[in-house]
Amino acid sequence: MTSAHAIAAVIGTALAASAAAQTDTRKSGVDYMSPATQAMQRDDTQNPAMLWVAGGEALWRTPAGASSKSCASCHNDAKHSMKGVATRFPRFSKGAGKVITLGEQINICRTGAMKAQPFKVESEDLLSLETYIAMQSRGQPMNPPNDKETAASAARGQKLFTTRMGQINLSCAQCHDANAGKRLAGAPIPQGHANAYPIYRLEWQGMGSLQRRLRNCMSGVRAEVPQYGAQDLIDLEAWLALRAKGMPLETPGVRP
Repeated sequence: MTSAHAIAAVIGTALAASAAAQTDTRKSGVDYMSPATQAMQRDDTQNPAMLWVAGGEALWRTPAGASSKSCASCHNDAKHSMKGVATRFPRFSKGAGKVITLGEQINICRTGAMKAQPFKVESEDLLSLETYIAMQSRGQPMNPPNDKETAASAARGQKLFTTRMGQINLSCAQCHDANAGKRLAGAPIPQGHANAYPIYRLEWQGMGSLQRRLRNCMSGVRAEVPQYGAQDLIDLEAWLALRAKGMPLETPGVRP
């Protein structure tokens, strides 16, 4: 399939999803969780991720780097400036010359405008700031961009989503499309919509990114696990964002 055909296929998928909006059968992952877990996510006084949100808010206002700037120096109050931002990632960045995630954008700002060291991948600081920013869009519909570069990334991600992998020879779609609602090793199988990341997992006793979850799944099927930031992970994120188009962002999510 050529790049143009791949992009057309993804756009066609998105248009079909839009046309079928009135009969949308998509369900958020939280809908498959126990009442206790659902309550934990929906009540900020119970949601353990709010500790990371508080940390992210502090980082937002803290000057860093040679420029002595904070996020707020450029973007002011995140409650206004960041509203809707997280719903539009991954997206193509002209400056970076590639499709990037929200976490990567944060580090671009740190090394650029702030002249500070980038946060380490999957670090508490990066997850805290990403969660704080994403929370400003909570309740807003996922709205991935439709530029040709992001569409091409999503097309590659769609192919990966349906490709069998690993020694167990399973694809993402076999679990999250064909068997959603069933159970695997006692745990419910959700439809796999990425509209609540970063999430707090009781198993992790902490926050984690979507890439961490994707890597967990790949490890589970005994497949080769890409490094954080690998093209395959970016492409999968782009497809999952398109697949969840129109669904409300729920960050910060809580899962078992």
